Amino acid sequence: MPTLTKILAGVLIAVALLLGLFAWTLSRRPAPVAVTAATHASFPVVVATRMLPAGKPITVDELRVQTLPINPNGAFTDPAQLAGRVPNAEIGADSPVLEAQLSSGLAERIEPGERALAVRVDEGNAVGNRLRPGNFVDVFFTLKRDGVVGNGSEIDRTQARLLMSKVRVLAFGNATTNGDSAGDPNGMVRTAVLAVPVADVDRLTLAESAGRLIFALRNPKDAEVVDQDALPSYPGVLKTVAHTGAAEPLQDSTRAAAGVSLDALSGSTSSAGAGARPPLPHMPPPPTRVAGNTNSTKSGIEVIRGGRAESVAW
Repeated sequence: MPTLTKILAGVLIAVALLLGLFAWTLSRRPAPVAVTAATHASFPVVVATRMLPAGKPITVDELRVQTLPINPNGAFTDPAQLAGRVPNAEIGADSPVLEAQLSSGLAERIEPGERALAVRVDEGNAVGNRLRPGNFVDVFFTLKRDGVVGNGSEIDRTQARLLMSKVRVLAFGNATTNGDSAGDPNGMVRTAVLAVPVADVDRLTLAESAGRLIFALRNPKDAEVVDQDALPSYPGVLKTVAHTGAAEPLQDSTRAAAGVSLDALSGSTSSAGAGARPPLPHMPPPPTRVAGNTNSTKSGIEVIRGGRAESVAW
């Protein structure tokens, strides 16, 4: 019996040694890496359902949201964000619509029928450089009499008048509606960009080139504007073809193409604007005076033509 106990104890010790050796072997092996299925990232991106032409506003039904493995820079996730935006270049079907492909900047803040026009400004005519983008101004202009009245001058009276009312300022110096900073603190602002109706662009450019513009800041809640129907119409530099049938008003671009002259802008001509100024009456040449030359010992005559005198031998 004791011999059997000794044998059993030896077997248990051997088993323990084997288990310990097995455990030590397992501890030396690297830990197994769990293998997981590869997953691909996906991003919702707005793409065009058909070709989007350049210069035409985008509608929501021309777009859809598609899942892509990449997220392009400037992509959109909601088609409503693109409603009314205008592509700079043609966008192909099934292509992502990106911010860089769309019109931006001042062009997006101009209403239909308006044009952005830069005019010269200084501290004296721009409310002491206190204009800010988004302000509304009244544009006054001054004209000084041109030459001598009745001697072919275009302007017969020095005058100051309101040219345009409630004009929106798009930019002032380097400040735009994107950055809410005022003009240059050093007073070096040289230009202001205004949103001008296309029919008034020629009047504004003519008034700036022939006179001086002055901007008067106004409250945006003030709705009073110039009643153009109460003023005589400006005769165009070019004649326009009369419409047949029912009378239709000319488009603003056509009115701008007809132009306006300086004498019409200043009110020197009648509202009818028929024809040019009448020619000046014919002035006879200055008389020629013939006088005897009493200071000369030789016989002769002195001929005076205008302010020039000549001695002619007799």
